[in-house]
Amino acid sequence: MTIDVVDLREFYSRRLGIVARQMINRGIRERWPGAEGQRVLGLGYPTPYLGLFREDAERCIAFMPAAQGVLKWPTGRPALASLVDEFSLPLPDAAVDRILLVHALEMSDDPAALLREVWRVLSPSGRVIGVIPNRRGVWTRTDSTPFGHGRPYSRSQITDLLRQTWFTPTAWGEALFMPPYAGGWVLRSAQMWERAGAALSLPFAGVHIVEATKQVYRAIPAKRERARLIPSLAKPVLVPSSTVTRG
Repeated sequence: MTIDVVDLREFYSRRLGIVARQMINRGIRERWPGAEGQRVLGLGYPTPYLGLFREDAERCIAFMPAAQGVLKWPTGRPALASLVDEFSLPLPDAAVDRILLVHALEMSDDPAALLREVWRVLSPSGRVIGVIPNRRGVWTRTDSTPFGHGRPYSRSQITDLLRQTWFTPTAWGEALFMPPYAGGWVLRSAQMWERAGAALSLPFAGVHIVEATKQVYRAIPAKRERARLIPSLAKPVLVPSSTVTRG
């Protein structure tokens, strides 16, 4: 299910990938205008988008799942990217303030376990943004882009998954209304596609952009054993001793 890190890098180096990154970056920036003093973690293949926060964040790092592989990031600087087990992140509890999930949930063999690990390392006031392929979108119909790999989600499926893993969705957005073709006229009209799709609330955007917060006080079902009631006796009853007959 996971796409190789080399294929991801190749996609984002092409014109279609560059335009896709610009459109998604705009949606992320609408939710998070800045990250001054924040500890930011990107999980999956987030490096095309972490440039939004690298300069002003207190700390900005990228974790890439072992099944996918890892590439050095940023180039020409000390590495801030690491290969990890996505179900056992090398961070203490409540270690980061913001987490960006890109090419993560749809590629994971166990997205619920991944989100529970995200919950663990996120601070109580932290926020998560997930960029998740839309199952109704055109981009999931072709495997020429990373968004056509893995499992796409509907909005209701994302909501259910977040609530099951102790998150509350707080804001929604979409991106990639344009068709996934590298033709010059499509790329030149990308801005028009995005404006029209957002204005008309069209259902076929390529990705959902959902922001969620951590449920710090979550309900825990309680199991209560029913006590068996034994009625008390009004007066003690003496059991008569057995009579021994002697012959």
